[in-house]
Amino acid sequence: MPSPLGLPIIPFEIANEGNRFHGIMSQRHSRLERAFAQFDRINASDPRMETVAGAREPKELLYARRMSERLDRFEPQASEALRLAIRAQHIARWEIPRSAYPEGRSGYKRWRTRLMQHHADLAGRILAEVGYDEVTIERVATLLRKQGLKRDPEVQVLEDVVCLVFLEHYLDDFAESHDDEKLVGILRKTWVKMSERGRSAALELPLSERASSLIESALGDREAPEPPKTKGER
Repeated sequence: MPSPLGLPIIPFEIANEGNRFHGIMSQRHSRLERAFAQFDRINASDPRMETVAGAREPKELLYARRMSERLDRFEPQASEALRLAIRAQHIARWEIPRSAYPEGRSGYKRWRTRLMQHHADLAGRILAEVGYDEVTIERVATLLRKQGLKRDPEVQVLEDVVCLVFLEHYLDDFAESHDDEKLVGILRKTWVKMSERGRSAALELPLSERASSLIESALGDREAPEPPKTKGER
């Protein structure tokens, strides 16, 4: 039945349920924002700085924002747990430097394992403080430890985003201190970690000429698509 103004009257039960749903969604959104703010507050303490467009920014704060931005483009409907894990991927990374572990592959793997646990522990404490339940906290920890890569779709999305951010924002600087043979080997390993969708996204990145050339060398004849666009072709 219409109201005196000609508008439909919404039954109280439906209106109340709608308000309750809106309240729940607002609480979730607010909680996510609080978690992001705490992650960013910690990463803003990174003593290592990076210059972007003439401005100096803490390295891991910049990385976290790049990760979230890439996820939004790559997987717009990502779950809340995945969004949290993406933002906390490198939280307080500088607290456990590579130099704290022996040189060589064994030392590197021990360092990476310790880092992943460090990120999971710190993120977990923050998530508990802002009100997340144990199920969500454990899920975020699983993602940060990359348990189930190639089996768990969300872990694979996280890995794809990590690789895409590296290729787009960090490959050029990394390449300055390594020879081409080593770089090609690293890129081949990176390619293996990615899904087909991730690889397709990588081939669309606006990369420098050298980065594009290195990827072409790494792929050889294994990829049919055209080489990645260079930054001058944006």
